[in-house]
Amino acid sequence: MKSPLSLAAVLPACVLALSACSSVAPATGTASAATAQDVRQLGEIVDLRSGQRVTAEQLLARLAAAPRVIVGEQHDQLSHHQIEQWLLQQLQGQRPQGSVLLEMLNPDQQAKVDKVKPWLQTDPVVRPEHVAELLAWQPSWKWAQYGDLVMTVMRAPYPVWSANLDRSEIKQLFIDQPAVQGKHSNLANDGKVHDKLKDIIRVMHDNQIDAPRLAAMLSVQQQRDRRMAERLLAAPAPAVLIAGAYHAHKDLGVPLHVQDLTGGPAPLVLVLAPQGATVQAPQADFVWYTPVAAPAIASVK
Repeated sequence: MKSPLSLAAVLPACVLALSACSSVAPATGTASAATAQDVRQLGEIVDLRSGQRVTAEQLLARLAAAPRVIVGEQHDQLSHHQIEQWLLQQLQGQRPQGSVLLEMLNPDQQAKVDKVKPWLQTDPVVRPEHVAELLAWQPSWKWAQYGDLVMTVMRAPYPVWSANLDRSEIKQLFIDQPAVQGKHSNLANDGKVHDKLKDIIRVMHDNQIDAPRLAAMLSVQQQRDRRMAERLLAAPAPAVLIAGAYHAHKDLGVPLHVQDLTGGPAPLVLVLAPQGATVQAPQADFVWYTPVAAPAIASVK
């Protein structure tokens, strides 16, 4: 018999549990403030397969050749959204973009996206904040961080797809705790993926999480990864999925579920990470290390 879980207390943490966030100072500018030259000079890019540094242009050429790309970000790092915006603008110039998928959009927002997008492509004069209202943009994804990126993809000619679960789905998954099926993502791999995810969840909760909640959060996390994989595979190619770094990792997240569903190779993975972080070859194909944002003096979350 499963122990009862307090959804009100745990759900918000579950939704953002593996988002690779830390508390940082609020953004003082927007992504449009960074020029193309600025973005290219942000930090350093490493091809993890060879261990060699590469230029932003070399990275673009590799991404442009891939039918599916996952970009893993740290949600509260403005520089990551600047890089994503720049990448999408540059990729569209190299070949037609098939679609972009956002973890930040839920299925219940898709109809709003589909309605607003054709209107924005007529280039109306509109406040970005009004677009956020029309999309029912979720406050947990700070518009100051995401506004320019969202406006870029919403004004672009390719479709924008939701990649997350609805809140109602998460609530039910919390109760049912279904296991995903697949040799790469479930216990058939000797539990390594489950163990790694559990360790991350524990750390993010300061080891103050009981077994029933840990099991529920593990189930929800993997179901979110499976949904992202399903949407990525169904989306028009070439497709780019933007999600939290742990969702993007090849040894933990969406790439494993893509392999489960297709029996083929994983998508190309680029992880954006603060300088000083450790990202290794089993986790991504490329890593773009960026300067670390200054921490906030005080934060309660």
